[in-house]
Amino acid sequence: MSTRIERCMRTLGLSRDCATLGARIRTIHHITGVSTRELLRLLFTDRNLPPRGRTPDTREWYHSANLLCRTEASVIVTNFRRLHAMEFSAGEALVCAYRYYLSVYRSPRRISFDRAFDLVSHTEGIWIATVTSFSVIACPACGSDFLDSLGSPSGSNMHCPFCRLLQRVDRDPRVKAAFPCLPPVARESAQRLMQQLHMFPAPSPDSPSIPGSFPAA
Repeated sequence: MSTRIERCMRTLGLSRDCATLGARIRTIHHITGVSTRELLRLLFTDRNLPPRGRTPDTREWYHSANLLCRTEASVIVTNFRRLHAMEFSAGEALVCAYRYYLSVYRSPRRISFDRAFDLVSHTEGIWIATVTSFSVIACPACGSDFLDSLGSPSGSNMHCPFCRLLQRVDRDPRVKAAFPCLPPVARESAQRLMQQLHMFPAPSPDSPSIPGSFPAA
């Protein structure tokens, strides 16, 4: 059983990690439970101010977002769910999933940490959301998991952004330029690469139990 000081240090470390990834004070507060006043005192200075601006609302954004945004959002949420199922706390799972996203996608990234937080909140019904607005669906065609509206029928690839990406990858220069490490090869290779983005495996008894076992940006 962890001591109070160990729990406190873990919470402060998670707060620091969120701030390093660009999180707003509001986001860090919801993830860690640390008061906004304390977060301001510990993490920011007059020269290092917290991010400002309107916080994301993903419920409307996702349905009008472009194809690349929807694929990147799906990768983050899918990896979050796999880590959380491996008994990582929700905050640690989000940090690890977002670090992995930063490590495989080229700059500029389309999904901020606050956007990732909002996506996970409204998919899982946690933090700022009391109900779910999205579901994660397994595509029967390409094998990828993707975000879709709650209640959308499964068993179809009609809304799968990864299938649409495969259809456009050889003829759309914007997709080719944005996709991470994309080789100029056939459809099958692009499909294998997309499946690798869903890096974290399904939970198993031998799964690692510490965040350091996963790659950081």
